[in-house]
Amino acid sequence: MSEPITRYKPIVYIVGLTAALAGLLFGLDVGVISGALQFIEKDLGIGTFGLEEVVSALLWGATFGALISGFFTKALGRKSTLLIGAVIFALGSLCCSIAPTAGILIGARFVLGIAVGIASFTAPMYLSEIAPRSIRGALVSMYQLLITIGIVLAFMSDTYFATYCRIHEVLGGHWRLMLGSLVVPSTLMFIAVFFLPESPRWLLLKGRSEHARRVLDRIRNSAEEVSRELEEIETSLEQKQNGFHLLRNNPGFRKVLLLGIGLQVIQQLTGINVVMYYAPKIFSIAGFQTSAEQMWGTVLVGCINVLATFVAIAFVDKLGRKPIMYGGFIVMGIAMTAVGLCFKFGLDNHPAVQSDSALHSVNPLLSFAAIAFILLFIIGFAASAGPIIWVMCAEIFPTAGRDLGITVSTCTNWVVNGIVGVTFLSLLEGFGHGNTFLLYGGIEILFILFFLRWAPETKGVSLEKIEANVLHGKKLREIGR
Repeated sequence: MSEPITRYKPIVYIVGLTAALAGLLFGLDVGVISGALQFIEKDLGIGTFGLEEVVSALLWGATFGALISGFFTKALGRKSTLLIGAVIFALGSLCCSIAPTAGILIGARFVLGIAVGIASFTAPMYLSEIAPRSIRGALVSMYQLLITIGIVLAFMSDTYFATYCRIHEVLGGHWRLMLGSLVVPSTLMFIAVFFLPESPRWLLLKGRSEHARRVLDRIRNSAEEVSRELEEIETSLEQKQNGFHLLRNNPGFRKVLLLGIGLQVIQQLTGINVVMYYAPKIFSIAGFQTSAEQMWGTVLVGCINVLATFVAIAFVDKLGRKPIMYGGFIVMGIAMTAVGLCFKFGLDNHPAVQSDSALHSVNPLLSFAAIAFILLFIIGFAASAGPIIWVMCAEIFPTAGRDLGITVSTCTNWVVNGIVGVTFLSLLEGFGHGNTFLLYGGIEILFILFFLRWAPETKGVSLEKIEANVLHGKKLREIGR
């Protein structure tokens, strides 16, 4: 017999969508640089190493932003931290658009990265604390959905400014408009977040119980549900230790901290950034010869990314986290292996892999097969590891150590992201195109084993119950029981 469907107040979904706007800005800032690089290179006279610095500056800024976010979310609250992030988004975008030199642009990108780090830290935490437990996975997944939408919008705006817009001829360059246009959504996010309620868990952490009750009255269905949740949160807050005390004194917290680190390493080593970085070349090999065609091909990748994320949102609170992850790992492993074989036994032998010339020499069936498997990989990632890793990392840490736990896990994401970005081209050159994709395909097997051995199932379990299991030292895979 199926479970009855619970209907929540519309404000629950409005709050969730508004908080997830941080993900939209995250996606816009990550995606916009792909279309801008070729114009930055020409306008500012930057070489290959300089372009890598322009790209990586945002990643290292995001690492720093995630590192300092725990202090702000604990001292000022989740809502105030999101507002600070929106202001930095706007200022960073403006500074990027008017940067007169490469050095200033790199510095502005670092500042922009701080905002990305703040968003990647604070939004999933806020969403996990504000959402009803039965739809917590779906609301936190909204953050990842908005990231994918932001990437698509960035790709589309880049294509517009580079191909169709004539204003750049007057204002002096495509890339300044590409980067500067992000001031508008940053401002809109600030206005929207201003009207959000504060997290009731943070309010109780600060002793503001009446304010917390008023927030829960707005977003929960009944007074009984409000009273039960307040009691659960207050019970969890009787544990007065902070994150560093927990780290020293509680073995259960140390274990979930390592789990959070492992989950974020897994998300980056699935190969998602490898695919994103290599997608334009794949489309070039398939016969998309102009920059406009290649950029619209990248938009296709982004659209597939968005649509597949809806799969996770639809099923994460029905099937659970682990079954979806197992399916994702299998799909990603098959896809990456197939792409590797396409290169190893066909595409690597053709000059089009090293050059955009002689495209006619590539077997079109092999090229389009590679593209099809790239899109299959995107589907596998977007329906599983993309959103669900953020969901799990937002769930597993106890309240007293949530700031520290999410700080460490989110910083791990950005550090590994940076390492993958810095080493990818060298790996392609030294290890070979086919072998690189086969490596990423094979590593998915290790991730399945990791989830079998250590990952918990947290579907439908309250954050307070997960916290109690962690602090009482239950095995990692049992903390969701």
